[in-house]
Amino acid sequence: MTTHLNDETSHSTLLLPDSTLLSDLLTLRDYLRWVSSEFYLAGLHYGHGTESPWDEAVALCLGALHLPWNVDPAVLDARLLPIERERIIRLARERVSTRRPLPYLLGEAFFAGYPFSVDERVLIPRSPIGELIEDGFAAWFPEEPPARVLDLCTGSGCIGIATALVLPTCEVALADISQDALAVARQNITRHDVGDRVRAVESDVFDGLEGQRFDLIVSNPPYVDARDLATMPAEFRHEPSLALGAGSDGLDIVRRILREARPHLTDEGWLIVEVGNSDRHVEAAFPEVPFIWLEFERGGQGVFALSAAELDAHAASFA
Repeated sequence: MTTHLNDETSHSTLLLPDSTLLSDLLTLRDYLRWVSSEFYLAGLHYGHGTESPWDEAVALCLGALHLPWNVDPAVLDARLLPIERERIIRLARERVSTRRPLPYLLGEAFFAGYPFSVDERVLIPRSPIGELIEDGFAAWFPEEPPARVLDLCTGSGCIGIATALVLPTCEVALADISQDALAVARQNITRHDVGDRVRAVESDVFDGLEGQRFDLIVSNPPYVDARDLATMPAEFRHEPSLALGAGSDGLDIVRRILREARPHLTDEGWLIVEVGNSDRHVEAAFPEVPFIWLEFERGGQGVFALSAAELDAHAASFA
């Protein structure tokens, strides 16, 4: 006999009345088990900071209770207040019924170890570039950190703000074409109290940055190709399409960055760009360019680095 584990209507307890759930589920341990079971049954997609039903259940329950990831395990057997239990139940139901990514439900995502406010105006932070930030970009700036950094296509501002927090002497510009995204980025500037060194600028790629030069330009631009965009799981459809799709091969914005970046870099500067699964399109479009493809301890792909000198040497390829 075949059991269809993803048949919510046959197996889910989400439709039980609150009174039943509240009377039978009392501790944090109870809710972690219950939420993970429901997420497994629902066949959710995980790609916004977690990788499994259990990880997502932990993130939901701890987030709902405003507890840190490294909370004392003794808390697992603490009985929750009714209002806390109701909050977890509500969030679990909404996660399953709407397929909204959990960080949107919680209004918060962690990136490079820091919390950032997020909503549907911005992508949920998840770039492997976080590892480079944690290392202070030391591979490219071994002696002195970059003095001026541009986070291009900034969204929530997570890359640039985290850089400013790790490198307390650098000045950072957060650039985006979306005023909605910049509003969220400014919230995060205020949240992390970095307004003296971090500013948000409206800019269509480099069009709003005339005459400005940086030691480091980091970008997680839209790069999803048309095929991947059409087949993305429901969770990703809650994110702004402007921040995801970039033409048939995903390189509409990346081509502009490669073509226009050099005048905005110092002579010893570096350009670091994430292109994800479109890395194959980059290689096909620019076979003669020696992209440095980075490797990450915690996973992730499709991030390249190019020096200002390499941009000069291959300017004809990008024209």
